[in-house]
Amino acid sequence: MAQATIIDGKLFAANLRERIAVEVAELKAAHGVTPGLAVVLVGEDPASQIYVRNKGEQTEAAGMYSETHRLPADVSEADLFAVVDRLNADPAIHGILVQFPVPDHLSQDRIVARISPDKDVDGLTVTNAGRLASGLPALTSCTPVGCMMLLKDALGDLRGKRAVVIGRSNLMGKPMAQLLLAADCTVTIAHSRTTDLPAVCREADILVAAVGRAEMVRGDWIKPGAAVIDVGITRLPSLDPVRAAQGKTRIVGDVAFKEAVEVAGWITPVPGGVGPMTIACLLQNTLTAAKRIHGVEG
Repeated sequence: MAQATIIDGKLFAANLRERIAVEVAELKAAHGVTPGLAVVLVGEDPASQIYVRNKGEQTEAAGMYSETHRLPADVSEADLFAVVDRLNADPAIHGILVQFPVPDHLSQDRIVARISPDKDVDGLTVTNAGRLASGLPALTSCTPVGCMMLLKDALGDLRGKRAVVIGRSNLMGKPMAQLLLAADCTVTIAHSRTTDLPAVCREADILVAAVGRAEMVRGDWIKPGAAVIDVGITRLPSLDPVRAAQGKTRIVGDVAFKEAVEVAGWITPVPGGVGPMTIACLLQNTLTAAKRIHGVEG
């Protein structure tokens, strides 16, 4: 059997950002509206800082307005809420994203509930989650949206396919399942308590792994010819002893790639698969939010 076709998320995301930039320019020219994205970062987490910087750079590259609010790790809930409230009321801001995780003294659920659903570009508010589940237009979590774009580009029509999503988070697993249902797939959400998880995975024409456990999904868990979407990102020590001693790391996903590529029909690599799609879809959500807030069709 031939090796799986590699799904190039990096290339797809670059093309998507180009299309978004064109739409942003058209929105400015026709309606005088510049989509604006505000990111709130609490604390000094290095990975979050890199991610937030990349978001800002790509937002500006697409012709959008970008601002970042950096708050100390010991910020009070009241002070954080005051920032969110100002952004909710700011007509220049159409998308608000609080970078998670936040320090333990802050409640992610309470923060999400504070964000206006119209500006909730992470798709986490109860309003947007409910609209998605009801089949209504909604701002939907960026990573699942990106996964769906890659799947439709690779497979075309998804109707009737059996899909298994490993993971049940509000940010990834649940919205991913809803999007697959909307595409007329037969969907199973699997998780840490699922009985005989490998057997469940082997039923999938589409397997989405989003559990954050390095290389958990083995090659013999995969149905021959299935499409495998690997959402996981874990840093492990380098396989080279010298580089490992220097503190060098390698990035792996939730899927054992070398095994899976011999079985699957399509597969996303890590890195270079789903990751680049997340920020591109964040830009798409910000553009969509701006159009809806200003009553622009399309």
